[in-house]
Amino acid sequence: MKRTLSTTVLTTGALIAALGVPAAQAAEPAPRIDLRVLVVSDGGPATDAIAAELATAGTPYTEIDLTRSDRPVIDAGYLADTVDGRPRARFQAVVLPNDNPFPAGSAEMAALAAYEQEYAVPQVDAYTYARPEVGLRYPVNGGYSGSVDGVRAEVTDAGRSGPFGYLDGPVPFEDNAPDVGESYAFLSSPAEGADFTPYVQAPIPGTTRQGSLVGEYRHDGRRELVVTFVYNRHQQQFRLLARGIVAWMTGGVHLGASRNYFAVHVDDVLAGDDRWNSRLNCTPGDVDCTDPDATPDPIRMTPADVDHAVTWQRERDFTLDLAYNAAGSADHREDHAGADPLADRLLERRDAFRWINHTYTHAFLGCEQDTAVVPWRCATNADGSTRWVGRDAIADEIAHNRAWGRSAGLPLDDDELVTGEHSGLKVLPQQPDDNPNLALALADTGVTWLASDHSREPGRRRVGPATTVPRHPMNVFYNAGRAAEQVDEYNWIYTSRAQGGSGICEDDPATTCLPAPLDPDTGYTEHIVPLERQIALGHVLANDPTPHFIHQSNLAEERIAYPVLDGVLDGYEALFAADTPLVDLRMKAIGEEQGRRAAWRTAVDDGQVTAYRIGDTVTIDGPAGVDIPATLPEGTTRSGTPFGQAYAGHRSGWTAPAAGPLTLTLPASTAPATPGGPDGSAPATAPAPDARVPAGVAEHVPPTGS
Repeated sequence: MKRTLSTTVLTTGALIAALGVPAAQAAEPAPRIDLRVLVVSDGGPATDAIAAELATAGTPYTEIDLTRSDRPVIDAGYLADTVDGRPRARFQAVVLPNDNPFPAGSAEMAALAAYEQEYAVPQVDAYTYARPEVGLRYPVNGGYSGSVDGVRAEVTDAGRSGPFGYLDGPVPFEDNAPDVGESYAFLSSPAEGADFTPYVQAPIPGTTRQGSLVGEYRHDGRRELVVTFVYNRHQQQFRLLARGIVAWMTGGVHLGASRNYFAVHVDDVLAGDDRWNSRLNCTPGDVDCTDPDATPDPIRMTPADVDHAVTWQRERDFTLDLAYNAAGSADHREDHAGADPLADRLLERRDAFRWINHTYTHAFLGCEQDTAVVPWRCATNADGSTRWVGRDAIADEIAHNRAWGRSAGLPLDDDELVTGEHSGLKVLPQQPDDNPNLALALADTGVTWLASDHSREPGRRRVGPATTVPRHPMNVFYNAGRAAEQVDEYNWIYTSRAQGGSGICEDDPATTCLPAPLDPDTGYTEHIVPLERQIALGHVLANDPTPHFIHQSNLAEERIAYPVLDGVLDGYEALFAADTPLVDLRMKAIGEEQGRRAAWRTAVDDGQVTAYRIGDTVTIDGPAGVDIPATLPEGTTRSGTPFGQAYAGHRSGWTAPAAGPLTLTLPASTAPATPGGPDGSAPATAPAPDARVPAGVAEHVPPTGS
């Protein structure tokens, strides 16, 4: 048997030599496809949105700005080369602002088309006009051009079985302001004879037909994802479709990973929150409420509120994080002959929640506050220097609360901390610097994860041994236990002086005034709840692990937080399939996720990551100590073991670095598409599509803005 095999090999080699056929031609090596996306931008919102999606997920990309005169020229040499005798495609996908952003007859577009044919590289037309050159009829031929604000688009069967399978079907378009155009689109059906498959479509006004908003056009050995509506990175319609756009262009094989995150911290548990006074327009008990008639009227949860929270969590399959102040219970027991039914019930149900140390008394841990003036200011020493809360006082607040929690059997993580009002950290304008004693006290008590306010400091940073974990504040006020209180304070903040408000919205350019005060009876349910739900859901859809925070007062009395939380959860459930669940992490895990992302982003930006695909093998190499994020099809294995975790129809997650490159094996079902034209052979010269709009329809050219 060995003899026969050897003879066969020798005979084949001799035959090749006799025929004069080069060995490389007889056995052309499979090309290497680098896992990097080429984004060609014209500065418009659509390509910027796709680039932002790639950046957030950790997917490497190269951006060429067409508006710059010093940009590189896109030619065959820029797109591909040879590495170790193997052809290399430097980009796995191409994103263009439209199907052809170059002048007619452009050599650059010809180079891109030839490259896409040769290496089976797909192209995304980020926002283009519906026309036969992209496989669609002109909108004037039974289609539509115009606003799609408030339209409910749908994922087609092909979209659900393809790149958008993580969606349940509906893709609602935003309509936030009736007098402002937010979304412009071209709705059209496939052109006669075109190989076009709609993935997302919407009703064509005045007809019973559907028009494509996102679809795949196959032609000349190329594949294009044709998007015919304009969007920016923040709009819900893009956020819903972004994952699928990336999955389509990469074939589900790319570096980076994304999830839909939602975590909610409830601050001041066991304590009481001072109530807003609608007559005084301030909060008695707050340092800035100095009216002599300002009598505090605290809001505090009851055992029934705890039972409600436990039941709600079970029904919603969601866990709240309770940030507690143990002095609230100690004080209550002192004032009530040792009784505290709230603490007793919370401790009975302790395992239903996650718990975070929020300091013992909720003391302000920054500078010592001089409250003789409004607003307060930092007290100073005789030499004019700031008088700071001391190291021992801060450490005692942390350690005392932790000891109480441990004795009560709370499932704590000792290295997490939320300070009262995020104090100790800088707060503008009064305290522009951190309390220098904070970092020392954190080291004394072993704290490594410290909550901060995302509205003040959106970025994470180091504070001594700790790293901050920014949190999104929900605009459900800490000093409101009833809807009427929330609306009254909301009106005070967000209406002009002429309308009876504080005028804060007039003085602060970052704040928008309401056109009129909200109705006390309906303003909460009809304005505040929908707005806060939309904002929070926007964070969820942005691959943003940042937690949100509310206060225990919002779970008491009228329990005004629940309509907002239910709105987020119900909205999410209506949009996404069961294989794309919300991810609810505790604070430490969120900090670790943010840390891995930062390290990975640095490695990618510094050119320390190499990743490519050859056939069914993916190879990834990065710097030592940096975890690797990747998204791959179901069935992908690492040394025979399934890779990552199942999410949104793929396998994804972080992988710890190994001694050498990470090697993954793709399932046979993801074999690369055959390069070349319909018969598998690339034409000698690839035609460049013409982006010009025919005469008579120029008025339907897409607008430049969103």
